[in-house]
Amino acid sequence: MNSLHPEWREPVEQYNAALTRRQFFRQSGTGLGVAALAALLGNRPLASGAAAGAPAPWQIAPKAKRAIYISLIGAPSQLELFDYKPHLAPRFKEDLKDWLQTQGERLTGMTARQASFPLAPNIFKFAQHGQSGAWISELLPYTARMADDICIVRSMKTDAINHEPANQLVYTGSMQNGKASIGSWLSYGLGSLNEDLPAFVVLHAKHSSPFSNVQAISSRLWGAGFLPGKHAGVSFRPQGDPVLYLNDAPGVPRELRRRILDGIGEFNRRSYAAIGDPEIQTRTQQYEMAFRMQASIPELADLAKEPESTYALYGEEARVRGTFASSALMARRLVERGVRFVQIFHRGWDQHGTLPRDIASQCKDVDQACYGLVQDLKQRGLLDDTLVIWGGEFGRTVYCQGTLTETNYGRDHHPRCFSIWLAGGGIKGGQVYGETDEMSYNIVKDPVHIRDLHATLLHLMGIDHERLSFKFQGLDQRLTGVVPAHVVKGLLA
Repeated sequence: MNSLHPEWREPVEQYNAALTRRQFFRQSGTGLGVAALAALLGNRPLASGAAAGAPAPWQIAPKAKRAIYISLIGAPSQLELFDYKPHLAPRFKEDLKDWLQTQGERLTGMTARQASFPLAPNIFKFAQHGQSGAWISELLPYTARMADDICIVRSMKTDAINHEPANQLVYTGSMQNGKASIGSWLSYGLGSLNEDLPAFVVLHAKHSSPFSNVQAISSRLWGAGFLPGKHAGVSFRPQGDPVLYLNDAPGVPRELRRRILDGIGEFNRRSYAAIGDPEIQTRTQQYEMAFRMQASIPELADLAKEPESTYALYGEEARVRGTFASSALMARRLVERGVRFVQIFHRGWDQHGTLPRDIASQCKDVDQACYGLVQDLKQRGLLDDTLVIWGGEFGRTVYCQGTLTETNYGRDHHPRCFSIWLAGGGIKGGQVYGETDEMSYNIVKDPVHIRDLHATLLHLMGIDHERLSFKFQGLDQRLTGVVPAHVVKGLLA
């Protein structure tokens, strides 16, 4: 305490005198020794009882070093994209009301009071592609070209029927607020591959359809929750500088800024020694990361050296900041430089009405860029150890919401089955996994719950999902929670 400035001494002494028993033990467990060890380890994971540089107890042999999650907010319809049901065409407008009562399914408030539930067959053409003969919609011609690179999972299921809890379950493992996101868990469990860039970066891509039903999303989907704040996702802006305040203020040279940060760091170290609040360390680490990013981000964001072949691969929209294509290109540049987890959010997939028009526009927005991303990673030798995941938060109903015509219809939320695809990073490409019933309503073979997807993702990244935990409110918190979750071995190469 004597090392503190005299003006600080009395308030801090009063604070320490008021410490509860729980606060005392917390402070004792996070004292200067732990702080010193954290400084030595840098951004490597801090495993309880593990020697510096040794693998954490939850680490296993990884297949992937990094991951890109393409998050399609709003939930794309599996019926129009991957789950082909041609036999439904003759049943156009058949009322499913009585049949639905036998399914015991929850209905949203948007369709629960409909007088009828007319069956709405998909109106788009499908064809088989690749050695697996995967049925893929005409809406995704570029995705069809890489059928042998991707694994289509048609048997995903979830617990939530509305967007916010469903998105929280997909991206944090729980429908409750305050949980840590996937990228935060990976940052916490594996650390960083590049000390000059965040371990977890979030990109927000513009949707192409101004008439789409665009769901709002919150930072909870990429937040650190109960984990130390340094593990939260860093959002890159779609316009202007990717990160605010990249340039030093006028009249503040870099050398002076370095001295200012050193001074602030010294004050923070003293405060931490006296109080033991881990958020003090988080702030210090954020200041240091921001200083390093001032040098690393401009080079990252400069696309001038990208050859014309890059834009031929991703599409011309990759030249325009903020588009999905430019976000996909940025994702490749990020993982190429050692960012552990990149998440691209693309909204506008909530098609309760005018589905044929809107989903066609949305698919055009992402199709070529997704193909370009996978092929770009492949030709650079990065796909083998980069996991790519593509999908939404749930599926859509076989019955129509609202008015049904031969060319126009909408679909409501459906949690019992939906489709995603995965590629690279230890995934067995060129296969279709799982089956649904004739109505694309229930899973009849190889169900994959969201928690199973999380367990598989962590397994591929070199983490035992049952051992990676963080003590919070007296409980060992895990991404996969306490309900049994399983690594889906059928997806693995």
